[in-house]
Amino acid sequence: MENTPDQIKDQLLDAALMHVPFDGWSETTLKAAAADAGVDMAMVRAVCPRGAVDLARAYHDRGDAAMVERLETETLPDRFRDKIATAVRFRIEAVTDKEAVRRGTTLFALPMYAGDGAKAIWGTADRIWTALGDTSEDVNWYTKRATLSGVYSATVLYWLGDDSTDNQATWAFLDRRIDDVMQIEKAKAQVRDSKVLSTLFAGPNWVLDKIKAPASSPRSDMPGSWSSPRN
Repeated sequence: MENTPDQIKDQLLDAALMHVPFDGWSETTLKAAAADAGVDMAMVRAVCPRGAVDLARAYHDRGDAAMVERLETETLPDRFRDKIATAVRFRIEAVTDKEAVRRGTTLFALPMYAGDGAKAIWGTADRIWTALGDTSEDVNWYTKRATLSGVYSATVLYWLGDDSTDNQATWAFLDRRIDDVMQIEKAKAQVRDSKVLSTLFAGPNWVLDKIKAPASSPRSDMPGSWSSPRN
């Protein structure tokens, strides 16, 4: 039985990881992985049409899947902010090779691949919120993921330079970032509870209320939706 495209990509990814620390997520790595895995280059181009960047994205997606599996099988803390911190920690601990992440960060910093990097980080944040049962359907769907994307990306960058025992400095950094976010949420609650401020922001809030989360529909490829005001 022939392997599926996903299985072939997994084989290429496994073979590539030993080359990435030396040659990065590059064409050189892709060809070396193909040779090691015994995959014809025509098949490589079929499963990785964009070259090594497809392998880099596959490596990121593999880490996301490992994180979700832990979130679904392990007992999580009671406090929601601790659940978020645990999810980010699980995602970082899913990394099998720090140098592969470092090389990926370099790749996705290039202008031509910056969109891929942003999409990968947003996807991680989305999978965390989904795994933790987020049911928001308005603008909060976007703000939650945008905020967590910032926390996650900042923590990863800190972790790449962390040489502390068991990454304790990274986990402390993560806790501080989440505490900062909680302060923002506290400020938002104070605005809602204040008659003066809630009136002041009535206009912007009315606009934001019209923004909807993505939905399964014929136009589900769109980033969201706008609902027309009702008379």
